[in-house]
Order: sequence, then structure tokens, then C-alpha cells
Amino acid sequence: MAHRLIAQIVLTGGRVFGRAFAEAYKQAQASSAYARAATGNDPTAARTAGASGLTLDEACKILNVKPPQGGQTNMDSVLERFKKLYDMNEPKSGGSFYLQSKILRARERIETEVRDAARKAQMEKELREGWKPKMYKE
Repeated sequence: MAHRLIAQIVLTGGRVFGRAFAEAYKQAQASSAYARAATGNDPTAARTAGASGLTLDEACKILNVKPPQGGQTNMDSVLERFKKLYDMNEPKSGGSFYLQSKILRARERIETEVRDAARKAQMEKELREGWKPKMYKE
């Protein structure tokens, strides 16, 4: 009688585990498909959004700044908003560490976007004008 009970417990547990695993797999597939669709044709978007966990739009909303237009933005206003919000949410003065980390990630995301746009513009300039290596006189 005990062996039937143990076998039934093992089979039921296996069934529950199997269903949970299948559901987790479906969610992972849906998540990756959503991320692929969200990035579109821009392969750097997945890397930058994945690294910080924020999209550029979310980062701009958190810091309440305008999104970079053509890779250009006023970094002084971004840093000013960052410092104000970061100091306001200092955990020692009753703020939230979670919000502080979100604010930091938002600043990093905007900086990454601007840096990548500047790098891309530099590469395009080199392609237009030709590569001119720096020559050192010895």
C-alpha cells in the first residue's frame, strides 16, 4: 500500500514539475520574441537595453529630459537632473535605494546612447573623408 502512495506522489510531483517547466519555457520564448521585435533592425538596441534594463524612452522619462535627437542631447541638463534626483533619493535621508539605482541606470543608458551615436558619426566621417592615421615624428 505504501509503495502505491509513494509512486502516486512521485508521478504527481513529476507532472507538476513538467507543467511548470513547460510554462516557463513558453514565457521565455515569448519574452525573447518580444525583445527581438522591439529591437527591430538595430542590433545595438538589444545590447544597450539589456545591459541597463531600460529603453531610451524609459530612461528619458525617469530623468524627465528630452530624448537625444540624432545622438545629440544637452548632457548638462541630464547630469543636473541626475544629481538632483539621486541626492533626493539618498537612503540615509529616507530615500529609496531602488529609485536611486533606477536613476543611475537611466543616466548610464542616455550616456551610452550619446556615446554610440558619436562613435557612429566619427566612423561615418572617416568613411567620407578617408582614414588619416596620426604620424609621429621620431
